[in-house]
Amino acid sequence: MFDDSSRVFFPIMDDSVTTQSAVEREWSFDLPAVFGHRDITPEVEELVAASGVTTGFAVIGLVGSTGAITTIEYESGALADLERALSAVAPVDGYYEHDARWGDGNGFSHVRSALLKTSLAIPIRGGRLALGTWQQVVVLNLDNRRRSRAVVGVVYGGRSDPSR
Repeated sequence: MFDDSSRVFFPIMDDSVTTQSAVEREWSFDLPAVFGHRDITPEVEELVAASGVTTGFAVIGLVGSTGAITTIEYESGALADLERALSAVAPVDGYYEHDARWGDGNGFSHVRSALLKTSLAIPIRGGRLALGTWQQVVVLNLDNRRRSRAVVGVVYGGRSDPSR
């Protein structure tokens, strides 16, 4: 049984924050098969800016079990390294019980998605995503066919009162 008294809530400790806000948006990205990728940092930054949230977090989630959301330096070398690592851990031509059961040939996609995950949370500080200089938010299609990937972004946090 869940004991509600064990919950601890941490209020935002910024005196300039006067109201709480939540904003959400959904995007769709058409991506190639197996390792289709796109830097979606600009879309997430735009959502944060439109939300007016100055202190909080952005949660980004991919809808589906054969894709992923991650952060990485979005450049060809780092992307090639990630693809090579995924191929070593969950090769496209490996044996998967999922494929034996369903016959759809994308067992590797489910394993890769489970390892990378389908969502992440990014802190917002000063009205901006708290990302490193070379860190971008990336959506991946890991399925064995081209897919249109639905990605949902939710921004939650405090909004500053400009009169303070």
